[in-house]
Amino acid sequence: MYLLYSAALALALILTLPYWLLQMARHGKYSEGLRQRLGKVPQYLSIQPVQPVIWVHAVSVGEVLAISGLIDAFRSRNSDYRVLVSTTTDAGQKLAQSRFGQENVFYFPLDFEFVIRPYLQSLRPELIVLAETEFWPNFLRLVHTNSTKVAVVNARISDRSWPGYRRFRSILPRVLGNIDLFLAQTEQDAQRLVNIGALPSRVQVSGNLKFDVTVPAIPEIAVNLRQAFQSTNTGPVIVCGSTVEGEEPLLLHAFENVLASYPNAVMILAPRHPERFPEVARLLEQLNIPFWRRSLWNGEPLSGSVLLLDSIGELAGMYALGDVAFVGGSLVPRGGHNIIEPAQHGIAIIVGNHTENFREIVALFQTQNAVRVVGQAEFPLVLMELLSNEAERMGLGKRASDTLKDQMGATQRTLEALQRLLDSSSTRTPPGGSNSTVGTKIRSH
Repeated sequence: MYLLYSAALALALILTLPYWLLQMARHGKYSEGLRQRLGKVPQYLSIQPVQPVIWVHAVSVGEVLAISGLIDAFRSRNSDYRVLVSTTTDAGQKLAQSRFGQENVFYFPLDFEFVIRPYLQSLRPELIVLAETEFWPNFLRLVHTNSTKVAVVNARISDRSWPGYRRFRSILPRVLGNIDLFLAQTEQDAQRLVNIGALPSRVQVSGNLKFDVTVPAIPEIAVNLRQAFQSTNTGPVIVCGSTVEGEEPLLLHAFENVLASYPNAVMILAPRHPERFPEVARLLEQLNIPFWRRSLWNGEPLSGSVLLLDSIGELAGMYALGDVAFVGGSLVPRGGHNIIEPAQHGIAIIVGNHTENFREIVALFQTQNAVRVVGQAEFPLVLMELLSNEAERMGLGKRASDTLKDQMGATQRTLEALQRLLDSSSTRTPPGGSNSTVGTKIRSH
């Protein structure tokens, strides 16, 4: 199985090489950390004092945020361990470096044996923790051969990825058998893991770590914006976070309608992907909507305009400024993004009706009347309704905050389960020289 699997991955990489090269040339994507991805272990990982290692993998920004509290708690309890964090995306890498220190962060290697082995030999991890659902077959096989314990935390299988997993049910038991512990977000996720081949005895429900995300410190830019808004009587403030292609035109047309009734309104617009910042700026120019890039703003009045948040890691703090928040990826069929960050600040939340990736969270908030779920045609109407009805707007935000507080505790449950797994492990040895090959990624989207 692994030989065919590895050959398929190698062929796929060769066939898609022009795409990767184009992305590197046009957007600078994937070139950052390329040597690390290809098996070059950065020197700073091995020059620190010798300590037993825990390797945590968090794909991108959302996973880094989710596991931050868990890592802090683990470090407090196990100060003799060194916790290293890998990411796949550049945005996740930058955030992880700021949270955990550049000397503890690196790019996850491609799933080829010759790429993975240098990391296992250099780091010799006692425990590997994978955030959400990262099933790299060759990586898991080699880690298992090395007798290193593996846990998947905050595990979920989205509605969109579920059919794909079911197609591979004949081979997944062999892959999932290399994982010692699955900590699922919900009972449904736990059952789906068992259905695709996870051993029931290794699956537990610990809850969603994202409910426990610590409210981030308000960034300096948000403090400056708040002062600017107050001094110029700017408002209401609409924060549109994690927007994707196809959503910005809908949001900006709705904002034009808002300006007709609230000429001092401002929209903070944060595209999900940094490479789209120029594209969204061009759209604002085409629509003739006044705007400032966050990177160029120096305190100028923002009444009646858009602030394009062309930065990484600041959106969570920006929600604190909002009267209403829209969480993107949901007005178009992209599965939605997490509504936890605006809920932390107790502001009214609107999402579109494409929220499959966060079905449980959105459904929970809906049962508490703590979020508005709308279609494209409804969005402008619901936005205006909330802006004009302070009591409903404030009530919606408070219910969101209360719902979030009621769900906390996953971090402690996850920490206890990982601690038991770690305590049960014995002294590890470096991986041997088995002849296996490469792998491809099977993951939830």
